[in-house]
Amino acid sequence: MKKITIIILVLSYKLCVCQVLLDANGQGNTYEEITQVLAPGYNPVEVPDCNHSIFGRHIDEIFDTSLNVYVFRFILHTTPDNDRCLNFDRQRNEIKSYDKSPDNLLGIENEIVEYKWKFKLDIGLQVSSNFTHIHQLKSVGGSLASMPMYTLTLRKSNPDRIELRYAETDTQITLKQTDLTPLKGVWIQAIETIKYGTNGTYKIVLKKVSDDTELFSYTNNSIINWRTGADFVRPKWGIYRSLKNSSDLRDEEVLFANFSIEELSTLSNNNEQMFDDKIQLFPNPSKNLVKIKEGISDSYTSLKIYNNLGQEVLHQKSNLKIIDISEFTLGVYQVIFQKNKKNIAIKKLVID
Repeated sequence: MKKITIIILVLSYKLCVCQVLLDANGQGNTYEEITQVLAPGYNPVEVPDCNHSIFGRHIDEIFDTSLNVYVFRFILHTTPDNDRCLNFDRQRNEIKSYDKSPDNLLGIENEIVEYKWKFKLDIGLQVSSNFTHIHQLKSVGGSLASMPMYTLTLRKSNPDRIELRYAETDTQITLKQTDLTPLKGVWIQAIETIKYGTNGTYKIVLKKVSDDTELFSYTNNSIINWRTGADFVRPKWGIYRSLKNSSDLRDEEVLFANFSIEELSTLSNNNEQMFDDKIQLFPNPSKNLVKIKEGISDSYTSLKIYNNLGQEVLHQKSNLKIIDISEFTLGVYQVIFQKNKKNIAIKKLVID
């Protein structure tokens, strides 16, 4: 007989709500692996295959001897690759989360999210004097959606450089830049932490995987990270480059590994005080159904349940007062209550 235990979770700003991982496994179904994590049943892969089908897939997996794991290889050819047969002055080979992705892969206002990944640029990498983006955080919704909020871009110069670009509205500025040379030919660990909001914070650190040497960093503890009319912010990784000076370029490969999206905090102090102790789950234990008791009427409008891998297993878009857990496997789950798309309470559910 299954034993169901409901545990009230005491929250703080350092609480990890959930973490989603994307790792190469070498089995060959690369697009399917990426899709299963970033947008199950949809298409989070933006590749130039439509105009270069004879080559095959432009993201595959290879075994890397320095990391001793399989990694993702993103491939672009100077010709004939373009931007999904939509734009022909640029090339795109990227993966992303978007509106079809699970909500825990989308940054929302007042949420703190940590993005981690590894990447390796070839020692002979050639970049555009216009842009060669390898990572973006893009705001979706509102009039400024076409302009990325943060961008890591590589630019031809003397010497070539890596730039961290930022746009509060529709104009980008360079927050910091440095010589690209030390970042070539080695695996780099990127850790990016952002608090989304009009009183936001941002930090990024790039280190060599081999010896933990810091090669680039930037921190801002008071920066605007939310735009009027925005619905969410989504990450993108890959190669997105201009063809306006194609003579600067060559066929290119960039390696990526160990993507992680982790929600560090989603509740404000006020919301925690107002609702977290006002929502209860019972009985304890339970076999099939868990009931919800509210101390404040209509305190939530929907709920989501995540397993211990950070995968969404239930999204109930109503304030029904019963959760059917009869088909859940054994393990630890988190029940996140929302009102108007904002998290207002979290409870831990253990099924053993």
